[in-house]
Amino acid sequence: GTVGIPNITNNCDKITTRRMKTTYQGISRATLGEIGNRVSTLTVSSFKDEASKKVAAQPLREIVTRAQAAKTKVTSAINNKNSEQVAASKEHSKSLPPSEVEVVPKKNLLPSDLAPIKDSDELTSLSKDVTSMDISSDGRDAFSKAMFAHQIENIDADDKADPQHVSVYVNPIYSYMRQIEKIYNVRPNYLEGTELTGKMRAILIDWLCQVHHKFRLLQETFYLTVAIIDRYLQVKPCIKLRLQLVGVTAMLIASKYEEMHSPQVADFVYITDNAYTKQDILDMEQDILRTIDFCLGRPHCLNFLRRNSKAGQVSAAKHMLAKYLMELALIEYDLLHYRPSLLAAAALYLSMFIIDGSTWSPTLQFYSSYSEEELIPLAQCLAKLVVGVRNPKLTAVRTKYSDSKFMKIAFIPQLKSQALKDFAASENTH
Repeated sequence: GTVGIPNITNNCDKITTRRMKTTYQGISRATLGEIGNRVSTLTVSSFKDEASKKVAAQPLREIVTRAQAAKTKVTSAINNKNSEQVAASKEHSKSLPPSEVEVVPKKNLLPSDLAPIKDSDELTSLSKDVTSMDISSDGRDAFSKAMFAHQIENIDADDKADPQHVSVYVNPIYSYMRQIEKIYNVRPNYLEGTELTGKMRAILIDWLCQVHHKFRLLQETFYLTVAIIDRYLQVKPCIKLRLQLVGVTAMLIASKYEEMHSPQVADFVYITDNAYTKQDILDMEQDILRTIDFCLGRPHCLNFLRRNSKAGQVSAAKHMLAKYLMELALIEYDLLHYRPSLLAAAALYLSMFIIDGSTWSPTLQFYSSYSEEELIPLAQCLAKLVVGVRNPKLTAVRTKYSDSKFMKIAFIPQLKSQALKDFAASENTH
């Protein structure tokens, strides 16, 4: 056990040898990685053939029941009768004189001109104000007009031929996400007046980071897990004996939402060292979903970081370092109230500063909707997380990003540079 949260054990270290070895080994968690017709891979023996060759079974297109077969016969008969009637009708129509047809002139139902966007010198206000497609008569939306006016690079120009990138709608989508994150916000210091503390929350999130890594879940699952925990606890604080139950149940819900193959309830019972039963987790699952009104679509930092990294054309190292900084921030109770879009932008800003000192370009400012002045206060807070270790016992994130899979980004020498220390120690005006 640990301070303040009983029964948080190291059973997650045994997952790969007990449950994960049989349940999850070999499963690709990449999107669309498991989609396929497994029936086509089955083989059957052809006993009539002398060589008894293996013949691939053809996948069944559709299972037809007796009732469906009878219905098909009736439908076929009706269609044949209808076709005969249509043929007779055509023969009859040939003998009739042509009728006069009234020609209705074409009318454009779309307005010729929509209201033009307001002219502004601030790139951030332009990207924040545009919330709809607002297609004008010249075929350009408000984002395109703003980019043209301020000579902003169109980062989606090469994606028009790829429907998966939805380049036509991507800017309104991110505008909508910035609206949604305001609705599903988390209050600062929401644990005040309860028996829970920020340290207890930090211990829980650090432990869940280990569980997430052992289960080999998607990155989105971890961010959604933390968001569910905070949104639930700010409405319905629990006693500390049930805090771990809230944590594992939140990860179960997030797994069902994000994963193709989510862990079983029994797996979460095991990693808690049987501190809770299966029914406890199922009951808590219902309670959490009702409390947050079944709303799980809160945007997370990764959504915005990927967009910002594309706008800045940053290297893989900068992108990975920004992810490392964001996960460090997830553990900090004092930073939980920042919007995901702001945290993602500040993490990338600091990452660029650490790696090579590159600046926040107008293109990044436009697509992130944040100026450099808005990012510096939060970036300084993130720098302090790297320079000064607040809680040396909470090392799950640092250990995770010390692995070669994550480019060993936690070990790069720039994290110990004097420039970063000076930036972290500079005056914070926030």
